[in-house]
Amino acid sequence: MECAADDAELFELEVGAIAGGGGCAARAPDGRVTFVRHSLPGELVVARVTSTTTSFIRADAVTILRPSPARVAPPCPHAGPGRCGGCDYQHVSLDTQRLLKASRVAEQLQRVAGIQRDVEVEPVAGDVAGLGWRTRVRLGVGPSGSVGFRRHRSHELEYVESCPIACPAIEGTGALGARWPGVEELEVIVAPDSGESLVSVEMGRRAPKDRTPKGRKNPDLPEVAARVVVDGRALQRSGAVYTKVAGVPFRVSAGVFWQVHVGAVDALARAVRAALAAAPGDCVVDLYAGAGLFSVLVAGDVGPHGSVLAVERERRACADAEHNGRACPQLTVKRASVTPNLIERGIGAPDLVVLDPAREGAGRGVMAALNGHSATVRRLVYVSCDPSSFSRDIRVLLAADWRLTSLRAFDIFPMTEHVELVGTLEPGPRQFPR
Repeated sequence: MECAADDAELFELEVGAIAGGGGCAARAPDGRVTFVRHSLPGELVVARVTSTTTSFIRADAVTILRPSPARVAPPCPHAGPGRCGGCDYQHVSLDTQRLLKASRVAEQLQRVAGIQRDVEVEPVAGDVAGLGWRTRVRLGVGPSGSVGFRRHRSHELEYVESCPIACPAIEGTGALGARWPGVEELEVIVAPDSGESLVSVEMGRRAPKDRTPKGRKNPDLPEVAARVVVDGRALQRSGAVYTKVAGVPFRVSAGVFWQVHVGAVDALARAVRAALAAAPGDCVVDLYAGAGLFSVLVAGDVGPHGSVLAVERERRACADAEHNGRACPQLTVKRASVTPNLIERGIGAPDLVVLDPAREGAGRGVMAALNGHSATVRRLVYVSCDPSSFSRDIRVLLAADWRLTSLRAFDIFPMTEHVELVGTLEPGPRQFPR
């Protein structure tokens, strides 16, 4: 059990290698492993304990006694110990951020998957020195109606009126500077290529009973330069934004997953299509398909004599995928959870598989079931935002004689510890005749 520190204990630490959670590893005076946020490998710091367990400590570096050459002044005034929890690496030069992420991926591949591989984290077009890239921001709302981001491992809000990693169109809506009394949370969404914007509002339990006067269906919300969705209900026109990828139009409704970096969708779509190398007539399965980004584009690659099965459990995402693929009769959208049973009995005999699960990964059961298709699948492309779950999952296939034939890493989350991976796996020669 993890307990918050009551007395804010301070001690001096020499910081070691990068670790998960946006910090670095060190040893406390009592020998316990200590994860130190706001630090860099090799630094000597004064750390303040934030929480403890019997086996490890969490701490913040509050004074830097010997700084790393890679340390820079954070571009955001809300970054730092006890402040906004959204960015892990505001104090790190951008080149070093990518080196740290590459090191973390390589460490997880070796420790969890049992393979050694050099990793390069590639920049993605669209940000400016790691800033101005987020096309979606989710904020909490305080009792006064002011908006803010959660502090690290806390429900407390860091109140803001701007965010340096948000793209300019986010602030152009005016939503961050407005007051939202009675609202619990809100998400601001923009499509930079079309200029469309949307604010998705969750009224929550704090909404006063008299917030909506008699005779009016809509709550009394501030005026913003965006369409508004309240508790999933659009107040003006559609509750979605529209964008294009590789010249193909896509609809993405409020609450449906879509990559947040302004350049991520194009970069990942190109990488996945190149890795799959789908040919006309191929049968493709897209697991965790979301709004159909990969499914729709790959449907064009397999042509009218091929097929694409998109599997997604969320209702609104399925509706978007069906809308986005309406011109592709070879695309079928199946609303279902991705489970071992579905993989074993519900996806046919695909030639190619792409999967893009949430951060927790697909899980060993699903991966073992996918291995059961090794007689027909010639290539599997795994898209992941977490090196740990990615390494755990691909280990199942590697143990069954699959090979990791390529791995690319994309920096679609600058200023944070996160990195996006696109790994290509192929069955070994004993399972798939060449």
